[in-house]
Amino acid sequence: MVVERMKTYHMRRQELEFKNKKRMREVIASQECMTIAMCKGKEPYLVTVTYSYDARNQSFYFHCAPVGKKIDFLKANPIVWGQILEDLGYVTGKCEHNYRTVMFRGNAGFVTDANEKRRALGLMIDKLEERPSEARKRLITQSSLEKVSIVRVKVLELSGKESLHK
Repeated sequence: MVVERMKTYHMRRQELEFKNKKRMREVIASQECMTIAMCKGKEPYLVTVTYSYDARNQSFYFHCAPVGKKIDFLKANPIVWGQILEDLGYVTGKCEHNYRTVMFRGNAGFVTDANEKRRALGLMIDKLEERPSEARKRLITQSSLEKVSIVRVKVLELSGKESLHK
């Protein structure tokens, strides 16, 4: 599938933008959930999912049921936008909020290769479970690989924004 290049926009409050990839990876690694926006026709859909990130391939992974609204929307239009928010709290008396976010545009696809599915689930388990080796044995089985859908979001654009007030 050919991914169209859209008009480039620039962050209005450029003093809040950060471009340092290491800082972006810190935000990505420190959080458990991301929000994904997708569209089918003129209907938007927004969903929050747990995820893992493969920095080498610049791809996010998340799992879902093999049928349902997410699947229908992603099949209709694989281009998604996502955000990971690190909420650093409200600043009392200033009507300000401290945060760091990583936003991304990506191309979503379904993982069908069993080895890549196993690897993606392993990355999620390593990120989220207290005892990942035990969870891997219990959760990554041939049966589970056949029942779950894994979505890979290949990152096309990545940006960071932060607001830190004292």
